[in-house]
Amino acid sequence: MDRISDVGVLDKAMAVIAAVEHEPKALAALVHDTGLARPTVHRLAVALEAHGLLRRDDEGRFVLGPRAVALGRAATDAFPLRDVALPALRDLRDKTQESVQLYVRDGDQRICVASLQSPHGLRTIVNEGAALPLRAGSGGAVLLERPPVLERGWAESVGEREAGVASVSAPVLDRGRVVAAVSVSGPIERLTRTPGKRYARAVMAAARAIEHAI
Repeated sequence: MDRISDVGVLDKAMAVIAAVEHEPKALAALVHDTGLARPTVHRLAVALEAHGLLRRDDEGRFVLGPRAVALGRAATDAFPLRDVALPALRDLRDKTQESVQLYVRDGDQRICVASLQSPHGLRTIVNEGAALPLRAGSGGAVLLERPPVLERGWAESVGEREAGVASVSAPVLDRGRVVAAVSVSGPIERLTRTPGKRYARAVMAAARAIEHAI
């Protein structure tokens, strides 16, 4: 486990929380993913459970708890860019009829700070507060500020982060710096394997609208 701060126990507790961000984990899986000793992981997981940051599902695996959900929502609500971006995101969702998201970078992850769902029954769902890999998906490519992406103004991905899902993303700039990524995502069967042809223009227009509102 990498040391991030000068408070070792906090780093270890955060490692346990991070290990269950994407899927439930049994104690053995937590030990494997964190690299910590089994007694340490058990002690931290039980303490985090007592504080509501973790809970156990029907199979006894650890998952994020209600307190973690509440904190995530509070953090999202307190993020000013989200409120500024919502009108443009609603317009993008209504025009494309697909799910839209707004991501910001946090270290080697991207955090979804706003998410609006498609009206279709088959749709992409990314929960607000979700932490996703930075190096997979069009949103991650934008936030990594890869030169080809910034020159073109958008990025696309097909089945890169999740099988069957395609997405198109564009950067939101503030004084020349990428501060967020606007994304449209949905099943490949609707977005096709060249989603940029269909939605790049709309996604870039939404990004420009957010920039003007900042």
